[in-house]
Amino acid sequence: IRFCDYPNRDPFLLVKAGLCLALFGGSQKHADDKNRIPVRGDPHILVVGDPGLGKSQMLQAVCNVAPRGIYVCGNTTSTSGLTVTLSREAGSGDYSLEAGALVLGDQGLCCIDEFDKLGQQQQALLEAMEQQTISLAKAGLVCSLPARTSVIAAANPVGGHYNRAKTVSENLKMGSALLSRFDVVFLLLDVPDESHDRKLSEHVMAVRSGKGGASSAMVTRDDIQSQHSLLEPVETPLSDRLQVCPGEYVDPIPPSLLRKYVGYARRYVHPSLSASAAQTLQEFYLSLRSHTHAADATPITTRQLESLIRLTEARARLELRETATKSDAEDVVEIMKHSLADTFSDGSGGLDFERSVLGVGMSQRSAAKRFITALNMQAQRTHTVLYDLTELRCLAKDFNIQVSDFESFISSLNEQGYLLKKGHRQYQLQTI
Repeated sequence: IRFCDYPNRDPFLLVKAGLCLALFGGSQKHADDKNRIPVRGDPHILVVGDPGLGKSQMLQAVCNVAPRGIYVCGNTTSTSGLTVTLSREAGSGDYSLEAGALVLGDQGLCCIDEFDKLGQQQQALLEAMEQQTISLAKAGLVCSLPARTSVIAAANPVGGHYNRAKTVSENLKMGSALLSRFDVVFLLLDVPDESHDRKLSEHVMAVRSGKGGASSAMVTRDDIQSQHSLLEPVETPLSDRLQVCPGEYVDPIPPSLLRKYVGYARRYVHPSLSASAAQTLQEFYLSLRSHTHAADATPITTRQLESLIRLTEARARLELRETATKSDAEDVVEIMKHSLADTFSDGSGGLDFERSVLGVGMSQRSAAKRFITALNMQAQRTHTVLYDLTELRCLAKDFNIQVSDFESFISSLNEQGYLLKKGHRQYQLQTI
């Protein structure tokens, strides 16, 4: 398995590399010590992209290779289907627990397709993705079930096409609390390219005609020119290292053998970081924190550092090594650079580190500042801080503040702490 440096052109190879790391996972710490808090070792990955790019096929392939894999679809899944169901037996009248997808995928993978269609069921994932347990308190039963699983999700953006001017949170209508629990977020964009379209059409025609064969098509990614360190190209892109060279013979690993290999690695190999690997990860984390020093919010937290550690341990476990080296850390750093460059890209070639936490793009953030300023002036003039949605809409119209979805705009201000929801369609200004 060839896995070295960070790509700047082909996101599909990076996504497959990230899914490979999630397949092996990191090492869980303090799992058997009741006096210490367990440290999660399973990484979570989110793949966001335009429809028709094969996200579902990648999820199904990972689920089939994993020793224990559960595949569910978001539009046909309920909260109890994800977590646990409490049912009463007809004969004896006793209560019984029926495990959901996250509990069934304990010490394995849980692949959730159509993640954006989950709706309110997304809140059920908050505890399972961080604490890796599912707590239940129903009908006099209070218990906690293990859910030590890696969540691999695929989602389509709202409106059918990803808008680079908006954040990932806006494109998916997903809260920041859930989005921050994913170790890596990959973006796949359907960019028209004549060479890629020709190779892809040839591959589809060959498969449909029964000829088969591996595809040499690649989805290219727009090169973003910037002087920022996250966007600087490296000497040897990962796409070149992973790509099969013309004339090179490749002997694919059978799925049954790969499944046994993954199972052996997850059970018997428990890698730890070397001093050089830890230093590399720490320097990268501190450089990210320094870039966000002047911003109003700091989205780079210790969760990103823990994600780097988990993925580095998975990189060493992939080769059955007990110690993660500096090269492993450098590989993971380059993957994280690609993920952060996509997540924080403002669509104009630069990086905006306020985007992920604040959950709004550049245009909506400007409108939010203007609206809050106008609301402060109105509150000082009328000596009131409580407004209903109709009054807020009229105020925005008077100050010529135009947004596409006003209710989502107000909900975003509520999540950021500018407004406090006091009841049905009523909000209280918090900046006075």
